[in-house]
Amino acid sequence: MKLLKSPLLVLLILAMLGVNAQKKNSTAKMDPEKSILKNTEDSGNHQLLMAAVHVSELETLLDGEAQFTVFAPSDANFDSSTKARITDLVLAKNKKEIQSILGYHIIAGKLTASRILKALCSGKGRATFTTISGDTLVATMKGLDIVLTDKYGQQSIITKADATQCNGVIHVIDSVSHIASKA
Repeated sequence: MKLLKSPLLVLLILAMLGVNAQKKNSTAKMDPEKSILKNTEDSGNHQLLMAAVHVSELETLLDGEAQFTVFAPSDANFDSSTKARITDLVLAKNKKEIQSILGYHIIAGKLTASRILKALCSGKGRATFTTISGDTLVATMKGLDIVLTDKYGQQSIITKADATQCNGVIHVIDSVSHIASKA
């Protein structure tokens, strides 16, 4: 009973239950033997993201053997202004800016939801992760949700966690980070 007196431990247990429920629904179409790139292409839910990946020339990174964590917004999670902004960048083949935006959604190494939650417990409710673009994402909890906040204060919630790939993990998020500042 002493363990249940720790609010962070109770929060971790509740969050793990929520993550496990999300995992059951999120990995049905993902093949853990395929790469992040191949599964994302095959998902049918990330066409805008994949167009940006192709223009940015990050295919080799996401199809290689190195482990990465990708926070991937699905096509449904792009609001009209963000969708228009990304579409404009893709059509203009603005590789540098797209790399900056995509880089903000990728972390080197395999960062599962349970590892994020452990970091949150160790950090007393706050954990900071460095993206491949060198910027930071801060993870916090809001209820049972893991919330990611970028340096501009934009927040994304992990809506589907832990889609395991042969070269990392994908977490679906509900919005695009690091884009409003570029408008």
